[in-house]
Amino acid sequence: MTQTIALFGAGGKMGCRIADNFKTTTNRILYVEVSPAGVERLASRGLSVTSQQEAIAVADVAILALPDSLIGKVAPSIIPGLKPGAMVICLDPAAPYGGELPERADLAYFITHPCHPPVIHDETEKDAQMDFFGAIKAKQHIVCALMQGTESDYANGEALAREMFAPVMDAYRVTVEQMAILEPALSETVAATCFVIMREAMDEAVRRGVPEAAARAFILGHMKVNIGIVFNFINSPFSDGALMAIERGKKSLFKPDWKDVFKPENVLAEIKAITEGTSLAQKRQ
Repeated sequence: MTQTIALFGAGGKMGCRIADNFKTTTNRILYVEVSPAGVERLASRGLSVTSQQEAIAVADVAILALPDSLIGKVAPSIIPGLKPGAMVICLDPAAPYGGELPERADLAYFITHPCHPPVIHDETEKDAQMDFFGAIKAKQHIVCALMQGTESDYANGEALAREMFAPVMDAYRVTVEQMAILEPALSETVAATCFVIMREAMDEAVRRGVPEAAARAFILGHMKVNIGIVFNFINSPFSDGALMAIERGKKSLFKPDWKDVFKPENVLAEIKAITEGTSLAQKRQ
């Protein structure tokens, strides 16, 4: 069945990735974009924009490819005008979990997010190996959640998500709350922070005289072997010396209560900061 899909924020970074993947879809796609730069990016792809009012009136599916901090401001101008039975797709759990979507019991709310291409993969082509975000050449997994709607809505949402983020391997069904644990808590608050610290540590080694090329090669190589050990890809434990260094490092680098970032109230506080475009430090002042 052919659907009319309105892609809001079509000229943005994520919107353009989705627009590129939708070029082969059998669905009718309406591209909604208001920024001159976004309109120009769409034009360079041979795509023309549709007015927001026209898209809202006919859309079977509305995809909000918008920054988290804007969804709460823009959604009230979109969602009330959608026809009953339509589906709203968000690409991140922040706005839905943070209560930024207007209440419409007659709509389906579906949330999806890419896992991004895994570090351990079977890609052989250079372009796929260097596709860090996915939805271009490299295969990736995705997560999906049905906030409200029917099982038929979920099936439709997953099928569209597979098109948006193609090529897709597995689609893992989670709840909106679980997706919020995955992002921001797991992937950003913890993992991204640790990666930033690793880069800062590399820079510190360079500042102390290690050649930059050697430091970069050393840390990236050790990242791979550590992933193999920690995530059980290889049957090889850390050496006794490494275990002692890890024990000392955890005590000096991490607070004993660092896992509190996963508590529901802290996840929600982080999400509220994201949707409001502030930092937790600013919110506490």
